[in-house]
Amino acid sequence: MRGQQAGSDDGDAVLADALAAYRIALGPRLLAGYALGSLAHGGFSPLVSDVDLGLILRDPLRRTDRWAIRRVAGTVRQNGSALRQRLSVFWGTPATLRGQAAGGRFPPLDRLDLLQNGRLLTGRDERDGLPDPAPGELLVEGARFALASLGGAGPLRHRLIDRAAGRGRNHNDATPEIRDPVRLVAQGPRRLTKVVLFPVRFLFTAATGRVGTNADASEHYLASDRAPAAGLVAAAMTWRTQPPADQAAAIALLHSELIPLYVQYVDDHVARLHAEGQHALAGGFRRWRARLLA
Repeated sequence: MRGQQAGSDDGDAVLADALAAYRIALGPRLLAGYALGSLAHGGFSPLVSDVDLGLILRDPLRRTDRWAIRRVAGTVRQNGSALRQRLSVFWGTPATLRGQAAGGRFPPLDRLDLLQNGRLLTGRDERDGLPDPAPGELLVEGARFALASLGGAGPLRHRLIDRAAGRGRNHNDATPEIRDPVRLVAQGPRRLTKVVLFPVRFLFTAATGRVGTNADASEHYLASDRAPAAGLVAAAMTWRTQPPADQAAAIALLHSELIPLYVQYVDDHVARLHAEGQHALAGGFRRWRARLLA
């Protein structure tokens, strides 16, 4: 427990350094800064967790805002520990968060995290009156994110892969790792636990409309009558704080349960996406399923 608290303190120190830099870069345009993710709702692990920061800027959005935010984030990531390299910054203005203006970087699930869990670090709380993302928006954007970050269907897919010639590699395609647990375990606990727990969190959000924290999503999954990867999900929660002690046993568990977990997730989302009229996106999930089982 003391180790977890020390890890959270280290994460908070990264946020404090980033906020100090953003106060200088943005001046009075910075209205509020929030801890998001596991540093806000609990369960932070210095071994695997991201360090998530949310910023609300004064309207109107400026063309230079994106550059300024990227520059500061890049500087923070470069100066120090591996934990600093995991800084992820979400940002917008009251108008963009209300959907009244375009721009910023606050995907629906992260907006929901801001509203439900955000921990105010600086400025005045600006969340009053901000609308929750609609359930359909959470589903669709979460599905797009999953395909882009895990399923190899990002916008640059055609440039990164040439299957016919056997050339190239899609760095957003986790399918080869899902199908080859030896390769996945070799990537380390951060990649391993994300690949296992992401579908569990997406299933939770789709079913409940809530932010899928690792703890809540895993508890929800393990309580289900249909949990073909119960052993793997329980193990992945322990791997978030301590890498697998017995790699052979971990690889065997992944061989047995990881593809069934992804098939369960994909089938659930195909049905939900069709119900939302997102037939093309559902088709992307069906093609992903075929590659998982090829």
